[in-house]
Amino acid sequence: MEQFTVPQFIDVEDKVIGPITVRQFIILLFGGGFIFIAYRLSDFVLFLIGGIIILTLTLGLAFIKVNGRPVHYFLLNLIQTSLRARLRIWQKIYSQAELKEFLKTPLVQPAPPAAVKNKIRASRLAEMALIVDTGGIYEGEKEPGSKDLI
Repeated sequence: MEQFTVPQFIDVEDKVIGPITVRQFIILLFGGGFIFIAYRLSDFVLFLIGGIIILTLTLGLAFIKVNGRPVHYFLLNLIQTSLRARLRIWQKIYSQAELKEFLKTPLVQPAPPAAVKNKIRASRLAEMALIVDTGGIYEGEKEPGSKDLI
């Protein structure tokens, strides 16, 4: 059987220039283009203000990561989440047969008599747990007229 090399770290982007990836390089090119357009179309004070804003946004998009993923994925997820409905309600549509069957059943089910008959008080339950934990050394207090459950 032939041996193949399994690629490792397939989620790591390729580096183009030093530590800069292809995505970062393209974002920086677009940011530089916008700064050049701002330089050609505006006076110097407006260019400084706009250039600082464009540079900040460009560097933020290129280099900031949120939870180990590029910030543009975070922004896309934020937009998608804000456009979705906030409350989702499941409304099942019942058939006529299901509605008739539902109306036949009583809303409150009576408790079986055996469950009521064998109810154990919380203090008695704690006492029985103590008997089990001590291996039977502690025998517990016996009430007159009560039968042993152990």
